[in-house]
Amino acid sequence: MTTLLLHHADVLLTMDAARREIADGAVLIRDGVIETVGTTDELAALCAHAGVAPDETIELRGHVLMPGLVNTHHHMYQSLTRAMPAAQDAELFDWLRALYPVWAGLTPEMIHVSTQTAMAELIRSGCTTSSDHLYIYPNGSRLDDSIAAAQEIGMRFTACRGSMSVGQSKGGLPPDEVVEREDAILTDTRRLIETWHDPRRHSMLHVAVAPCSPFSVSRELMRESAELARHYGVRLHTHLAENDKDISYSREVFGMTPAEYAESLGWTGDDVWHAHCVKLDAPGIALFARSGTGVAHCPCSNMRLASGIAPIPQMRAAGVPVGLGVDGSASNDGAHMLGEARQAMLLARVGHGPAALTAREALELATLGGARVLGRDDIGAIAPGMSADCVAFNTGGVSLAGGAVHDPVAALLFCTPPPVSLSVINGRVVVREGQLTTIDLPRVLERHNRFALALAAGHA
Repeated sequence: MTTLLLHHADVLLTMDAARREIADGAVLIRDGVIETVGTTDELAALCAHAGVAPDETIELRGHVLMPGLVNTHHHMYQSLTRAMPAAQDAELFDWLRALYPVWAGLTPEMIHVSTQTAMAELIRSGCTTSSDHLYIYPNGSRLDDSIAAAQEIGMRFTACRGSMSVGQSKGGLPPDEVVEREDAILTDTRRLIETWHDPRRHSMLHVAVAPCSPFSVSRELMRESAELARHYGVRLHTHLAENDKDISYSREVFGMTPAEYAESLGWTGDDVWHAHCVKLDAPGIALFARSGTGVAHCPCSNMRLASGIAPIPQMRAAGVPVGLGVDGSASNDGAHMLGEARQAMLLARVGHGPAALTAREALELATLGGARVLGRDDIGAIAPGMSADCVAFNTGGVSLAGGAVHDPVAALLFCTPPPVSLSVINGRVVVREGQLTTIDLPRVLERHNRFALALAAGHA
């Protein structure tokens, strides 16, 4: 039995059912689960009455303490190809065409180190749970390489077994050299679920079934993937309705909108979430709301690739489950979850007016929203019985000066988002005083940059 007490937080943002914000807040954690939440005085009295002396106590004066952020969409291997000149000024399809040949040189070691680099950046930005959509497997690469990286760094993880099966010779977008046989895809997906998926409450690892997109896999693979996922009781994920070309492709090839196409193949329901949905129309929004189909909103990537402004206020008003995603490290080209919440707030206002999304609503998308999209009822809030995923941000730095004194919670988004000071994942301190404790980050970054140059050189 191990216990951790976090106390004297200036504000404890709980995201519980009452959305409490507790001044001088405290949290008692036991064996990776939140046991008690309240003021510092209340928890001190409870501990004294029970004769409990926590194994470790961390003081958080000058901090906002809140639930760990949840990232619902990423492509972590892409951290190796950030800001590549050939893809800097392209929309989605041209961006993909520029990078597919580079990604064909990926190796298992590159997958591992890029996953740890991406996860380190996420963790340092307040993220404690992340999905990752790995859909390209050259040179012996496997999803197991990502899973091993996550276990070493200590991040709660939804590993998505992506796939591409329709190459250019069959009318798809990716080169034939980076697609797989569909029987091999389904066989490996079964292996991964049976080997790695942990459905228990407080699980550190889920596996999801995730064909890449309607323009890179067949109808048959989409349909069979849905059947496989539901046989095993795991979730489904893909890209949908990302930009105008995406819509045109769907209408020309399938004779349907992306939402209609998804529904026709069994890809709607409360066990499904789609990335982007920038161009989801009103009937699509109604369908997603009616069926409980989730959306991973990726504002930075949507701006970077000029895809458009997703109708997030309309989705929220209709009851569509919405979480946030940083998307690929080569279409963002960052992975700062608190910064992503800020961009979600700002982009919604650009598209829909100054009251379209408040700071607290954006933080709700980044916590409870992401938890719902990933099908989890044990993360996203600080409340008794929830997984002990908590992060704290220091409000005393220059970026929040003059803001935190008025509203420290809102200042996290209205001002320049600070790095995380403390991160606790599953009750384990993963970041202490701003420093990642679980891996040798300088060594990882040195290897990562060396691999990034080698990958680019191999393509050149």
